[in-house]
Amino acid sequence: MGLAAACGSSDPAGDDAGGSPVTITFWGWAKGTEDVVKAFNASHNDVRVAFEQIPSGNAGGYAKISNAVKAGNAPDVYNVEYGALPDFVSQGAVQDITALVPDTLKAKYLPQSVELTTLGERTWALPLDAAPQAFFYRKDLFAEAGITAPPKTWAEYRTAAEKLKATSPKTRIGTFFPDDPGVLEAMAWQNGARWFGTSGDTWTVDLDGPETKQVTDFWQRLVSDDLVHSQASFSQQWTASLQKGETAGYVGAAWGGGVLKSTLADTPDAKGKWAVAPVPTWDGKPASGMLGGSTFAVSKDSKKAKAAVEFATWATTTPEGIQARIASGTSSMFPASPDLVPVAKAAFDTGFYGGQDIYTVFIDAAKSVKQGWHWGPAMGTTNSSMKDAFGKLGAGGTIQSAVDASQQATLAEMNNRGLKVAR
Repeated sequence: MGLAAACGSSDPAGDDAGGSPVTITFWGWAKGTEDVVKAFNASHNDVRVAFEQIPSGNAGGYAKISNAVKAGNAPDVYNVEYGALPDFVSQGAVQDITALVPDTLKAKYLPQSVELTTLGERTWALPLDAAPQAFFYRKDLFAEAGITAPPKTWAEYRTAAEKLKATSPKTRIGTFFPDDPGVLEAMAWQNGARWFGTSGDTWTVDLDGPETKQVTDFWQRLVSDDLVHSQASFSQQWTASLQKGETAGYVGAAWGGGVLKSTLADTPDAKGKWAVAPVPTWDGKPASGMLGGSTFAVSKDSKKAKAAVEFATWATTTPEGIQARIASGTSSMFPASPDLVPVAKAAFDTGFYGGQDIYTVFIDAAKSVKQGWHWGPAMGTTNSSMKDAFGKLGAGGTIQSAVDASQQATLAEMNNRGLKVAR
């Protein structure tokens, strides 16, 4: 792949010299991360981790990492979402760790996660979590509107949206997040779209295929007909609408269970009213994309790749690593290692969801994540251009026109980087 060739590969086998313990630096933002680092340091003598909390990727974390790489003072290891990994690889910010990741280790992860961390047949990161889609909803508000079951299809989702609005004019079934293209991308993925692909050293780009247009048309109608809110993700406006019962549903991912629980922790009457269901599909059959999901990547200039991979392996494949993260009470992460799902399930307090076994929903969703999706090498441009165009919704812009603008911006950026692109 062209993006892999842009970086070459490294041989980390001789690093970590200089005695024990080896201290590595780690930057991350995911909930529960500090607890993971504390647990690792308490149980290891050969490697010590110095942790720094940074903003999430979309909130400035990626810019901080990129600037640090350029300045030559990047951490040894940092969290990168699947969608951003090819961009970091293509810009030479990530170290090839193939020599440190045997097949026995890769076999511990979901195939879909391994697929997203393997570029040009080389391994560039270790997967932390999978992020299968899920639908969170208010049971009481659905019942008041005469909705007897969560929607199984997107057609039923629209019908439920109409019932909710008719019952309570201020209430909407969900929210379109104009600041987060990842939600649209996950729904396109679910519908079988393939935005990026490769043939030899040439990229293919197809953001505006029919599978994507079906999604954009559907959500455009929801927005135009005022059946969903349009609010920034996780904003005060969104939180307030949840607290007041003006938002009755949330199309999210497995990690959203912890986010919703934390967001409404100080809302006395929220506990027990929310439930989790499979995300609606077009034909009612199980299907999912991924909305987010993170990896551990080693910085290109790190001389401690072996120690960094040791830490990342422990954090992603051991019961102790997952237990430490979930027990923080703020994370409902779905481990990329299927063997550890029971550990996460046992550690997550489901009281907020009335004791519902929400991880069973996530398990089934993870099985239905479609393989074959690839992220592009310039997702920073892809997402920023789409986000900018989403800002014109209601002022002449549409969701589809935002996707079209992103397609053109992505192609231009890839050409600027000297990447071969077939259209």
